[in-house]
Amino acid sequence: MISRRLVLVLTAGAAAALGMPRWRIASAVAQPVAADAERHGISAFGDLKYPADFRHFDYVNPNAPKGGIFSQIGPNRQYNQGFLTFNSLNSYILKGDAAQGIELTFASLMTRAGDEPDGMYGLAARTVRISADGLTYRFMLRPQARFHDGSKITAHDVVFSLATLKEKGHPIITQLLRDFAGAEAPDDATVICRFAEKRARDVPLFVAGLPIFSKAYYSSKPFDQSTLDVPLGCGPYKVARFEAGRYIEYERVKDWWGGDLPVSRGQYNFDNVRFEYFRDRDVAFEGFTAKAYLFREEFTSRIWATRYDFPALRDGKVKRDVMPDDTPSGAQGWFINTRRPQFKDARLREALICAFDFEWTNKSIMYDSYKRTQSVFQNSDMMAAGPPGADELALLEPFRGKVPAEVFAEPYVPPVSDGSGADRTLLRKAVQLLRAGGYTVRDEVDPAHAPGTFDRILMTLGLKAEITKKVLRDVAGTPVTIEFLIDEPSFQPHHMPFIKNLATLGIEATLRIIDASQMQKRRDNFDFDVAIQRFGFSATPGDSLRSYFSSEAAALSGSQNLAGIADPAIDAMIERIIAAESRPALTTACRALDRLIRAGRYWIPHWYKASHWVAYWDVFDRPPQKPRYVRGVLETWWYDREKAAKLDQKG
Repeated sequence: MISRRLVLVLTAGAAAALGMPRWRIASAVAQPVAADAERHGISAFGDLKYPADFRHFDYVNPNAPKGGIFSQIGPNRQYNQGFLTFNSLNSYILKGDAAQGIELTFASLMTRAGDEPDGMYGLAARTVRISADGLTYRFMLRPQARFHDGSKITAHDVVFSLATLKEKGHPIITQLLRDFAGAEAPDDATVICRFAEKRARDVPLFVAGLPIFSKAYYSSKPFDQSTLDVPLGCGPYKVARFEAGRYIEYERVKDWWGGDLPVSRGQYNFDNVRFEYFRDRDVAFEGFTAKAYLFREEFTSRIWATRYDFPALRDGKVKRDVMPDDTPSGAQGWFINTRRPQFKDARLREALICAFDFEWTNKSIMYDSYKRTQSVFQNSDMMAAGPPGADELALLEPFRGKVPAEVFAEPYVPPVSDGSGADRTLLRKAVQLLRAGGYTVRDEVDPAHAPGTFDRILMTLGLKAEITKKVLRDVAGTPVTIEFLIDEPSFQPHHMPFIKNLATLGIEATLRIIDASQMQKRRDNFDFDVAIQRFGFSATPGDSLRSYFSSEAAALSGSQNLAGIADPAIDAMIERIIAAESRPALTTACRALDRLIRAGRYWIPHWYKASHWVAYWDVFDRPPQKPRYVRGVLETWWYDREKAAKLDQKG
């Protein structure tokens, strides 16, 4: 999450003085709108940057040429999409591993602006009316909106889509729609959405951003099945060629009904968009150097530091760039499955944190490229710091005595090691925590080296010692074991020193690498000890927090609550965040939630960096400024035919 910061809107004269192209000048600041009046956009707190007559977003080039191809390994995923393979074209259900990019084939009622925290503007809906109590949204559809087969998008399609997603969608979707009471279509052009009292603040925004499906298309096809049938879409692209598990291509819809709308102008410029799939990161990198795909965001510090010296880069055919990431960096780490009895004790979980030497890992494996993650709201003003102020205390006081005392003091920060890889001070602290929890450790015969008959004879003669190892046992006498689960080998080097330190504590830890489909299934069913998760929230967190941290999500298959967090205080704080009526109140509640989560020791924090490492073959152009809250790659870039021709001439 990141803080809400004011967006500077320059006048034409100021923009010209700074040498900015006029197509980047903001039009004006939107004025407040009376209840039930027609609105061209919505946001969590009613603030919008763009007025009703805006021509395009400030961060695009409205005259960007169309054409060419963009290809990449997908850097993000939604719902059941995977990074390493796919076997389905339905990314809105739990079943299957869906292809990345499917969202490009669908339109929604409204779409987000990349330079606002949560502002949304009309796409399939031209305007919306909001009742005074905020519980009824009346969307008016654009008459030109069409599906790819030419059939008209009607209000009945929207109602069908929302009802289907609420009933049969991915568990994350169904949970986020809990406060969506239903929709109706009084006519073909009007959709009335109703929300429950005390609804989450961001539910209407979530509803406005959901895909619109064809009711007629799904009248003869089951929605809730994994399938490789190409869906009937209504967005800027449609599925072209694909080979399951290897690649998928999307073709730009050249006469797309939304192409010249203010929210789309200057975007979706490539004729073809292709997603490549590789099972191994090293092989994927070699594919990029061979021009198997054109754009790459690098996530492996070792590769970024040591392997970007290939001939095409030295010759200028490939460009490298570091793009700023002003969004919240989010949280990444090993999440500990507290549903399992061996991980119920927070002292054990903290001992695991002490055993991970981030400083050594960052220096020795990641070329000092990262900073340590501390908070689920990292790199934002929603991250707790110092003792809680009076406003936070007002929220936390009802839980005094029911939550760790630390919540009312300094928030937990992972310890800093001496960088040796096995900091004795931290390992001693881990031992102290375990002893306080009633754990015992002693040397026991190692079953993996059990002596045979000849070994026993040698031991009798004093010529050989029995091989033992440290074993940590809980209060019931059960050995403490941990299985780390990953689906690709690139994280293996980060685990091995950690596993070695755990062995010093008497914890038998192992690393298991499984295929992507199995990994997804085990995550969905919470069938793991410890698993890696990376997540971030919007600039205005709300209902999505339930999927990550609520007691309800802890029992919901497919949710993002990998740690199994089920704490009434955390549930209550999430509700305070959802109910916040101003951005300052939101920030305060987020800080209080951060304290509660960090006090629970639910995860072993990893690392973050506030930038994107990107490399690309020099065939693209882009606006001079990326949108603040998104990367903008693909949507705002375009293919430069002159650059491509020069590249071909270079051989």
